[in-house]
Amino acid sequence: MHEKNLDFKELLAIALGGMIGGGIFTILGISVSMVGALAPFAIALGGIVAWFAAYAYVKLGVYYKDEGATYAFFKRTYPSSHLAASFIGWYTIFGYISTLALYAYTFSSYVISGFDFSQNEVIRKLVAIGIITLFTLINLWSVKGMGRIEDAMVYAKLIILILISTLLIYYAKVDFHTFAIMMRNDFQTTPFMSILIVSSVTFVAYEGFQLVINAVNEMENPNKNIPKAIYSAIILVALIYFIIALSAVLAIPADDLIRNKESALASGAGDIMGDIGQNFVIFGAILATSSAINGTLFGSSRQMARIADDGYLPMILSHRKNNIPTTAIIAMATIAALLIAIGGLRLILEFGSITFLLVSLLISIANFKIRKDTHSSYIITISSILTLFVGTLLIFYYEYKTNMEQLLFIGVLYITLSLGAFGYANIHKKFTRL
Repeated sequence: MHEKNLDFKELLAIALGGMIGGGIFTILGISVSMVGALAPFAIALGGIVAWFAAYAYVKLGVYYKDEGATYAFFKRTYPSSHLAASFIGWYTIFGYISTLALYAYTFSSYVISGFDFSQNEVIRKLVAIGIITLFTLINLWSVKGMGRIEDAMVYAKLIILILISTLLIYYAKVDFHTFAIMMRNDFQTTPFMSILIVSSVTFVAYEGFQLVINAVNEMENPNKNIPKAIYSAIILVALIYFIIALSAVLAIPADDLIRNKESALASGAGDIMGDIGQNFVIFGAILATSSAINGTLFGSSRQMARIADDGYLPMILSHRKNNIPTTAIIAMATIAALLIAIGGLRLILEFGSITFLLVSLLISIANFKIRKDTHSSYIITISSILTLFVGTLLIFYYEYKTNMEQLLFIGVLYITLSLGAFGYANIHKKFTRL
């Protein structure tokens, strides 16, 4: 009999490890540039969006108990639609690729932040591609080795993030009374829509809770532990993000956070705590992003191989050696490196948030279809669909207003993905008829 060796504590660690990557280090400067002192609250609001997204995953995870998670849920809910399976497969995989690129880009920004060439985009991209290459080799080398490295990084990064927040609050230049005045002024001058846009743009920082479902075959009591682990992780992550963002806004001048978007925390910590503080934050960011790169590459490459097994991606991507999906790992790393080479931080961040909002929207629609079987609340399910739909529209609206060229580029990426998904759906359909 297969041993169920993952209890709530391990599942919570999986979710926290998947969610707390480079997200908070990446989104902080961008959020402050958009909503000022309201950034901690806007980022925490993203946790509510994540909760609505998680509702469908929890319900479908308990109902299907399938480690294939996103792809498997949609495919099983629409069993006769090759198009549905292909589209969700392609969007999910490229969502993971964008987060892989995001974590690597953030890693690079912090690694070079203390050097004279910190603003050199070519060097930043080369270092980002280098770290993806390193973790590609680790994942190709050994599952056991990867697991040991990941366990150490997950717990260490949580401790360091708490210490960073404590130090920033200790060295805070702004007291809470002054902050309250700043917040009131920003609330009066900042459109509420901007707050909602930040909560949508930062959604990618909450992505990763669904990794719990990938471990369904190894967990004790999935009916209890899937919802408990996922909801607990989202609450904890929202709280951690809020505390880090609040401590940063209290301690670091807004101009510094905005000017050094890619490495805002390190630059600010350096100004108020010196080299030791800056290096401590850099180490925390490196650890967090490394853990996220490692875990994302491990989990998503296996999902890519499974989709290829089903015929919705090139069959070569299903190749495994010693049960390791070698071709899928290399393919994901290569495409992520290409995305880094052609795009900047904001493009990668917004493409990732849009993709995961879209995928979560599709999963919520699937849950609505079988809501009676999953015992889902009609009101919460409809609310989830509306929240995720509005969140997706807000990012597109923001892009339209601020960066039309980037919006067109994102549009081209989606057209390419849709054509690929459509093509493989038709190929699969023809083969199943033979």
